[in-house]
Amino acid sequence: MIHTSYDGIAIGVLMSAQTNLKRITAPQITERKNGKPIVCLTAYDAPTANILDQFCDILLVGDSVGMVVHGLSTTVGVTLDMMILHGQAVMRGSQKALVVVDLPFGSYEDSVETAFRSASRVMMETGCNAIKIESGSYAAETISYLVERGIPVMSHVGLRPQSMNVLGGFRARGRRKVVEDEIIANAIAAADAGSFAVVVEGTSAEIAEKVTKSIKIPTIGIGASEKCDGQILVTPDMLGQFERVPKFVKKFADMKGMIEGAAKEYAEQVKNRSFPAEVNTYKFKK
Repeated sequence: MIHTSYDGIAIGVLMSAQTNLKRITAPQITERKNGKPIVCLTAYDAPTANILDQFCDILLVGDSVGMVVHGLSTTVGVTLDMMILHGQAVMRGSQKALVVVDLPFGSYEDSVETAFRSASRVMMETGCNAIKIESGSYAAETISYLVERGIPVMSHVGLRPQSMNVLGGFRARGRRKVVEDEIIANAIAAADAGSFAVVVEGTSAEIAEKVTKSIKIPTIGIGASEKCDGQILVTPDMLGQFERVPKFVKKFADMKGMIEGAAKEYAEQVKNRSFPAEVNTYKFKK
């Protein structure tokens, strides 16, 4: 945190300073297969990224930003411009973690050329290190096309939020054998096409273990048990910012309660004129 001054007002400015600290790379993540568990969290802004960076191997600028920041009911309404804006912020706030940015719904499915235009724009305008796409049966060709052109790709199988209108909502997948086979096949295809890692979401421990054993790249679980090579959670969920969270989320803090408590105390002090106190007030020499 670097402080500067403008018209006598102290302003905190986060900067992604040029240091000798090197970012984790996509190949280094791939090398972690069956090794030390990979720690991932989502990030959408510079201050949060700055805090999380020291603890995480990967910071994902997820399209979940549409729901947890912008108040959308699904991720389908997230745009490429939104992802770029938040990707830029996370890159400014972080120094060590590999930063991966989601390609949102409608920005890559049409053709490999469309996918490359979207992915290259994200990487050029944010400086991020990789992109992530949700990986149905159609995705292998796209992944291969992007990787061959210098864009590291993280894949995503199992529950795919961008497809929730087809899948019938945000529900765990794999209860039927045909769906289990589909999840495993999609993961294998994504790995064979050149993905450096794959997110496995919303499925059983048995399926997650089968996927993990079936591919040579790391699996990153979210609601997919400890059988994966790493874990990711949506940070506001993990921090307890929302009362209702998915079953697989553990709240490691009570951010909602902390914010409510602080806001209540602030409001009370403003109303009784105990804030600002003398210590919070400027005095000019005559």
